[in-house]
Amino acid sequence: MSLNKVMLNRLLGRSESPATNPADLAKVEPAQISAELYMVLDNDGRVLNASAQLRSRLGMPTPIVSAQRLITYLMPNSAMVVEGVPEDWIGHMLDIDFKASTANTLHTRGWIQHHDGGWLLQLLDISDLMEEASVARSRQQCLRFAGQVAEQIRVCNFDRLGQVVSEQLEELGQRWNVPCMALVLPEASGIGWRVFAQYHAHTAPELWQPGQRLGTELDLFDGGQPHQLTFGNNPHLAPMQTIFGNADGFLLPHSREGVAKAWLLFGFYNAARQAPDLGEREWLNLCSAIGGPVLFRQSEHQHRHHIERLSVLQDLLGTGWWEWLPNDEVQLAPQLLDSLGLHGRLDRLSRPDWLAMIHPADREELNSRLLELRENDTPLLLCVRLRNLDPDQAPVWFRIQGQSLISGQSRRVLGFMLDVSDIKNQETEAAAAHARLDNLIASSPAVIYVQRYDQGSLEPTFFSASLTPVLGWKLADCVDGQLAEYIHPDDRYIWFERTRLLLREGFVSRRYRLRGRDGVYHWLLDEARLLRDDLGIPVEAVGLWLDVTEATLAAERVRESEERYRILVEDSPAMICRYSPELILSFGNRPLANYLECTTEQLAGVNLGDWFSAEQREDFLQRIAQLTPESPMSTAEICLELPGREHAWWVWADRGVFDEQGKLVEIQAVGRDNTDVRRSRMQLNQSAKMATLGEMATGLAHEINQPLNVMRMAVVNVLKRLNNGIVDPEYLIEKLNRIDAQVQRAGKVVDHMRVFGRRSEVQEQLFNPNDSVEGTLGMLAEGMKGKGVELRVGELGEPVQVRGHGDQLEQVIINLMVNARDALLSRKEGNPELQPWINLQTGRDTQNFFIYVEDNGGGIDPRLLEKIFEPFFTTKPSGIGTGLGLSVSYGIVQQMGGLLSVSNSGEGARFQISLPISQG
Repeated sequence: MSLNKVMLNRLLGRSESPATNPADLAKVEPAQISAELYMVLDNDGRVLNASAQLRSRLGMPTPIVSAQRLITYLMPNSAMVVEGVPEDWIGHMLDIDFKASTANTLHTRGWIQHHDGGWLLQLLDISDLMEEASVARSRQQCLRFAGQVAEQIRVCNFDRLGQVVSEQLEELGQRWNVPCMALVLPEASGIGWRVFAQYHAHTAPELWQPGQRLGTELDLFDGGQPHQLTFGNNPHLAPMQTIFGNADGFLLPHSREGVAKAWLLFGFYNAARQAPDLGEREWLNLCSAIGGPVLFRQSEHQHRHHIERLSVLQDLLGTGWWEWLPNDEVQLAPQLLDSLGLHGRLDRLSRPDWLAMIHPADREELNSRLLELRENDTPLLLCVRLRNLDPDQAPVWFRIQGQSLISGQSRRVLGFMLDVSDIKNQETEAAAAHARLDNLIASSPAVIYVQRYDQGSLEPTFFSASLTPVLGWKLADCVDGQLAEYIHPDDRYIWFERTRLLLREGFVSRRYRLRGRDGVYHWLLDEARLLRDDLGIPVEAVGLWLDVTEATLAAERVRESEERYRILVEDSPAMICRYSPELILSFGNRPLANYLECTTEQLAGVNLGDWFSAEQREDFLQRIAQLTPESPMSTAEICLELPGREHAWWVWADRGVFDEQGKLVEIQAVGRDNTDVRRSRMQLNQSAKMATLGEMATGLAHEINQPLNVMRMAVVNVLKRLNNGIVDPEYLIEKLNRIDAQVQRAGKVVDHMRVFGRRSEVQEQLFNPNDSVEGTLGMLAEGMKGKGVELRVGELGEPVQVRGHGDQLEQVIINLMVNARDALLSRKEGNPELQPWINLQTGRDTQNFFIYVEDNGGGIDPRLLEKIFEPFFTTKPSGIGTGLGLSVSYGIVQQMGGLLSVSNSGEGARFQISLPISQG
């Protein structure tokens, strides 16, 4: 085997050592060595000589002065290859890297053999092969990395797409030492570019930010190849200096058909110098591995959103597509199937079945239009109704639109169906409403008119059909200035002012009189608006005449009525007011204000209850609360406590005002001052009371003489015993106790007379009527016995409460019993055999308390029963009695809300007092 062949086989790695005998190689002379690179070594591995070319490339001196070991010329990674001495290297292929004088590395492959007592190291330069292998490995790594990046982007969640792309940019930057990177995608509008994701090393500035707009500067570059940017005096790169911050840059396009769809930007980077192993193809693959999947994911996401939006839109509109297939079947969209109630049953049906779903009135026209569409390419646009089996439901309308699509030799007929039920039903209702409106206008006292603007004047051009029924005129009767002639002479200035104001302001509302064809003037409310064109020039006026004759005349009558009302209310001597259920005054007339010493304006907002006592206010509110829509009236005498004055009494009448729900919203009241009458009545009651006391004087004297006689007898008996020297303590104590009891009895009579004679309280109180009965018996019982009149008293019932004055009720009972006593004594004078008696009984039901006074005095002449309660009427002889007792008693009971009545019983007269029981 020749030496060259041995060297080639060693280079290709086909053999670890030469096939020739080492003894033969030892005989080879240097002159016979064909290798350009070789070294002669001694047995310890020192370099004795080298070829001229090797010395030149390694910078070795010529000749070699001092023998240095071979390891001193090698790179650190080759030190282990030549460990030991040359003899150990025999039979091994040696890959040795030398330190070249150009600071590069000289890659060689060689073998050792004996030579002239030493060793010959022959070498082959494999630097080119090593560089190609390194480039191949780099490109292979680049392709593998690009595949991994694309896979990561394709499988990640879309919401994390930006974050994943940033992570891949970071890994790419760390692998190829790129300080700054950014992926740039087109704007949504298609004009300009925007940063989608970016990466920058910690030691590098942040040139870009996600979402940053970059404008259209990138469109200046060819989208088919990379671009290295070196900024200097190149004016063509001036627009890019802002984007790259005046730093060197590198651009990679992701292109389709020569048009850039995405850009990968590199900042502070020179690709040829910092990544020499990667070529243009590898860089473009890297950009496509990132930009391509991102664009695909975005397009897929947009497509999915588009489909979702389309589906939602179809659901909301109740629409969907349809296609007439060549086999005479109609395929329908899922949303349309839902609208037609066919979802879940089938997705296509025959054309006759489809047409069978259409209302018979529209079915034939739809079938004819479909045939025209297929045969003549006539576009289809038709509104049809679905067949409705329930006549009570509103019809369902669909708008069917279709067209024919021709692609090559094939023809497709398709379109959509849109639910327009709301629109069609509204159109139907609007048409009906318009018809009703036209009929209403034609029959109503309203006239719609249009006046055309012509050189500063307004000429009528249209009147609604209601003009003739309302005024009797027609349009021809109102043109050429004739309309102004129909205006009432006193209102023509209003008509001309109305025209001027309408032209100036654009809107007017006036009321005037216009004569009809029958010669009668009608009051019209004229409201008009001026319409202008785009330049602001008047075009026409649209207005409405409303016949308000009746309303105007009614308003005049109301004004006159209000004047009469004002005279009646303001000048009335009665006090008139309005107030809320909370007693807040909203109005009071002048007499009320004068009585309260204020103005009518000051009355508004004043609480009427401030003039009542707490008890009177509660009674007033309870009375108001009892008003109902069926019984809205209430009358009462109220007592007011006016500051700095005595008590005042008003006769007060209330009327409630209710809303539609029956709720009391306001009270209207009328009152008159009853203070003088009340005081006169009180004075009369007091006079009658004192007269009663005068008539009772004899009986009261007997009531007092009885205890005095008892005390006198007790004192006489005690003095007798004391004079006789008999002192019995028990006897003395018994007599003293009797004297004390009689003193208390006399004092009680005197105290009751004093209370009875006192003036009554101003305000009524709640009291037990049984107390008045017992007080009467205490004052009259002994006197009745003294005069021989038997007093029959029934058992008093359970206590109740009535409203009034207890002393006045007692006065009434005394009057009745004294009258009965006098009648009995007068009758006994004529009939000594008579056994006179007076029966006093009480009773009650759920609403009233009753007191009965009955005697056996023969009764009252039936002809006098109706006059017995009249003032000054009496049956007693002249000079005896005043004739006021029963009249005053009747007024007292009536003032308490009760009734005093009389009738004849079997043996005499029977008086009945009925008093309402207080439910509080």
